Amino acid sequence: MKVMAAQINPTIGDLEGNTQKILDALHRATHAKVDIVLFPELALSGYPPEDLLLDETFIAAALGALPVIAPLTRGLFVAVGLPRRNPSKVEKPLYNSAAIFADGNLLGFQNKTLLPTYDVFDERRFFEPGENSQPLWHYLGWKIGVTICEDLWQHADAVGYTRYTSDPVLALQEERPDLLLNLSSSPYYFERKDLRLSVVQAAARDLACPVILCNQVGANDELVFDGHSLFVNEKGELIQVAKGFAEDDLIVDLAIHACACSLPENGIKDLYAALVLGVRDYFRKQGFEKAILGLSGGVDSSLTACIAVEALGAANVSALSLPTRYSSPGSISDAQALAHNLGIALRKIDIDPLFQDYLNLLEPMFEKRPHDITEENLQSRIRAMVLMAFSNKFGAILLTTGNKSELAMGYTTLYGDMAGGLAVLHDVTKLRVYELARYANRSGQVIPPSVLKKPPSAELKPDQKTTDAIHPFNILDPVIEDYIEKLLPPEEIAEKRNLPLAFVRDLVHRIHLAEYKRRQAPISIRVTEKAFSKGRNVPIVQKWM
Repeated sequence: MKVMAAQINPTIGDLEGNTQKILDALHRATHAKVDIVLFPELALSGYPPEDLLLDETFIAAALGALPVIAPLTRGLFVAVGLPRRNPSKVEKPLYNSAAIFADGNLLGFQNKTLLPTYDVFDERRFFEPGENSQPLWHYLGWKIGVTICEDLWQHADAVGYTRYTSDPVLALQEERPDLLLNLSSSPYYFERKDLRLSVVQAAARDLACPVILCNQVGANDELVFDGHSLFVNEKGELIQVAKGFAEDDLIVDLAIHACACSLPENGIKDLYAALVLGVRDYFRKQGFEKAILGLSGGVDSSLTACIAVEALGAANVSALSLPTRYSSPGSISDAQALAHNLGIALRKIDIDPLFQDYLNLLEPMFEKRPHDITEENLQSRIRAMVLMAFSNKFGAILLTTGNKSELAMGYTTLYGDMAGGLAVLHDVTKLRVYELARYANRSGQVIPPSVLKKPPSAELKPDQKTTDAIHPFNILDPVIEDYIEKLLPPEEIAEKRNLPLAFVRDLVHRIHLAEYKRRQAPISIRVTEKAFSKGRNVPIVQKWM
């Protein structure tokens, strides 16, 4: 028995394009002489389709693709993910389903039983849970179980913020399947692959059968799907892994007893690839080609430029250097060196005359008050105005360059450095920015060494250092990760990090004070367990903490 997990990159709502990807994969499967083909969860619609599911014509069009797919399933057993109507019309109107084909016929549907409604998931908003019992499908003498993503996770005690009343894996134990398939759309976050593997291994060991998981790849809005489809044998040993961050066909021959393997690297390399894929698909899937950014000579904008070039190509990335009287000569030369190393166009525009014009305009009305953050923010907003003008004139999407640490503390300027079409690093803490920047130099010096060595500074006033306004990042970043990503209370963080409780509470207070800024931030790429922009909903007006 040969099985192919067709790890495709669907676009949400592109039913025609997604159907063509499915048909192309079925042609490849026939050519490869496989017996079974499975696709990702909601492969026809793309995941997550969100409120497109409320459009009846969208559901009808998705179902309308099934007769197109059926003829290409001759000689195959095929599972394709799609949304479909709930025939009973009781409770929710839809099911998250797998359409099951065999030998050119639509046999029926397998409905997802466990519907995640936490973090980035909101499936109970749209779908009715499938039946608790999981029937087996019979093909070529094999008893095949079909599950959809979360259906495996309860059994491994790996779900978030909830406990389901049923366990689809346990429901299958008495049926004794020969093979378990899982259609998945499991998003990436930093170092998550190990958890996904442990979920598959738990099901394989307890069912004593091989498990093949087909995971979606690609980025849709904030979410990045890393692929890395898996084949685990009946002992729970990992035998094969598909490529990460790229479309791939994982072809498994169940008759061959191959040796166990290990997951590929699961750290900064994957994180960098996720950011590149997030940028590339955000542009490609919307028909955008060109990006522009402000290049300050700092590490954040340098890393953003590297990611943009890898995602879009140097010819499609341009940058502006926008110095004022406070910009150091070293920062300007670092920006020029980086642009040269990347092969991108860099234009220098001195905005100090504009800054002075604003000072002349406003100072008579400021009642001789001393310069403060007002004048600092003026420079940032002038830069945003110039960058957005170039964005409009040349049809280039403006990439913002701020990081998660500064965003957490509110060390950002509304309508200034926060202005743009895509925030590449909003889910990346400052310490991790430096790790990624060093990785960007993996094949040679791209980011100048001086960028990595100099203290961070916004350069909006004389001798400014970022740590004058916020705490050193080696102290700040672990607290942000504990509080935002791990949801730990201040008391536990203080004990864990050996910090004064009052200090941690003050940081948490500052995080909450900045919520109104983050609510106005551009869309960003989620790469951690908990991002500000996706899966976190905190009121702005509130008195807790």
